[in-house]
Amino acid sequence: MIEFVAENLAPIMFVSLIVFLLLGYPVAFSLAANGLLFFIIGVELAPLSDSINLSWPLLNALPERFWGVMSNDTLLAIPFFTFMGIVLERSGMAEDLLDTIGQLFGPVRGGLAYAVIFVGALLAATTGVVAASVIAMGLISLPIMLRYGYDRRVASGVIAASGTLAQIIPPSLVLIVLADQLGRSVGDMYAGALIPGLILTSLYMGYILLMSFLKRDSMPALPLEARTLGSGVTSLLVALVVAAGIAYAAHVYFSPTQGENADILGATVGVLFIYLVALADRAFKINALSRLAQQVIIVLIPPLALIFLVLGTIFLGIATPTEGGAMGAVGALVMAAAKGRLSMEVIRAALASTTRLSAFVLFILIGARVFSLTFYGVNGHLWVEHLLTALPGGEIGFLIAVNVLVFFLAFFLDFFELAFIIVPLLAPAADKLGIDLIWFGVLLGINMQTSFMHPPFGFALFYLRSVAARVPYLDKVTGKRMQPVTTGQIYWGAVPFVCIQIIMVALTLMFPQMVLHYKGTGSEVDPSTIKIEVPGFGSGGGGLTLPDNGGGLGLPGGLQLPGGSPLDESRQPAQPDTAPKQNNTAPDLSAPPSFN
Repeated sequence: MIEFVAENLAPIMFVSLIVFLLLGYPVAFSLAANGLLFFIIGVELAPLSDSINLSWPLLNALPERFWGVMSNDTLLAIPFFTFMGIVLERSGMAEDLLDTIGQLFGPVRGGLAYAVIFVGALLAATTGVVAASVIAMGLISLPIMLRYGYDRRVASGVIAASGTLAQIIPPSLVLIVLADQLGRSVGDMYAGALIPGLILTSLYMGYILLMSFLKRDSMPALPLEARTLGSGVTSLLVALVVAAGIAYAAHVYFSPTQGENADILGATVGVLFIYLVALADRAFKINALSRLAQQVIIVLIPPLALIFLVLGTIFLGIATPTEGGAMGAVGALVMAAAKGRLSMEVIRAALASTTRLSAFVLFILIGARVFSLTFYGVNGHLWVEHLLTALPGGEIGFLIAVNVLVFFLAFFLDFFELAFIIVPLLAPAADKLGIDLIWFGVLLGINMQTSFMHPPFGFALFYLRSVAARVPYLDKVTGKRMQPVTTGQIYWGAVPFVCIQIIMVALTLMFPQMVLHYKGTGSEVDPSTIKIEVPGFGSGGGGLTLPDNGGGLGLPGGLQLPGGSPLDESRQPAQPDTAPKQNNTAPDLSAPPSFN
């Protein structure tokens, strides 16, 4: 029995960890406790199995492993992006965006749902925090959607799903962790995840469009009396056309001197022009623009500028993700101050939340280092690698099995647990099979997004449940008695969006180029065009001298040089007519050296 345990210590250790997690113990302590417990067991059982490579001196490696976690520059992006997201959430940006975009899409059936998805994508690109997005949209949009007759399942599902876009749209915290665990660049991970994130957003909108035709009463258009900004889409379109024209003119002006930077400069000039025009139009009551156009321009441009400040500088190679996060944090403070909503209370709350999340991640990483020290010591990584690479179907079989595994584990584990426990075990097998790890990370990120939406343990559903009405209430605007949103309605509303996320996983599997575009389009080299020129052979005239075939390093008989038959005298370069004269006189070592 003891021999059996010694030979199978790795799978026993892994199962033990899963049991600890399912029992509800904190992740960091479960990892560290399992690591230390099985380290002791492994040291005692080491004489019974050749697969156990543990000894007491190995514990001396732990301080260095802990220091490696704390000195990891990549992880600095997590507190920066967290701080940025919380400051923006406290500054009321989500409220302004939802109100404005809701007015813009209001006349369309399902317009409020479109607005929630659009704002969810914008919040994802600025905050990267799921909890902040779901709670903000749940507090602001859910009462409005229920007020105007939206189906409770549709309303709750679209809010929860839109909030989870922060998982896959950069600057996602999940992508930072995945890049760190896979040993890849955060910038590449962001670039690879951008298109899948936008496609997923489009799929959500496509579902709303389909439902607006199939169930017309489930998502009515905003009534006329609720459109407080009135109409004015034509004015907005004209303003956008003018801005585009100015941007193009600026691009032409800057092209001779700025080269590739002319595109960015031109776009900046166009955006600044229309933004200043909207501000002046409102301040001086010129009324050149409609109220709707004014509001859309004034509300949308600052977060879009912040997105460019963060993601644009990263994608253009101007800043690293950590530097981009730092600039985003400063930009969030500036935006909050410009709205008059920056206070010490906001800063204190943002710092407290950032510290809690950063400490949470750090402790999980430290626990993971303890666990991995023991797991690798019992050759657990080899056990996992052999288990996964031996699956039938090769690469396709591996990917299908991994995605099914992650999907079902997401019912019980959140994305941090999956990223810190499961991903390090899967990465070596994926790398051995020749799978691009950036693509693999984005694929897992999309799959792990379902961990927020899985009934009954999805965190996004819990966040929404915490702000949705539990008892009947009186609507503040209409005075009607509104029925509460039940937990069952929230769960059923999430199911279609989980299915959409699964479809997105399948699309990423079938069309990997949507992620692999991050590699760029480097110049292709045709091996058939490569020509290697070898300097002349021979005993004179310089070049490389080859001994004859009689021995030494000479070419074996029959070996051909490029473009010729076996080496013989007829193929050697002609000897020069005159050979340098050799001086056979021994030098006089007693005389001083002469350099003439």
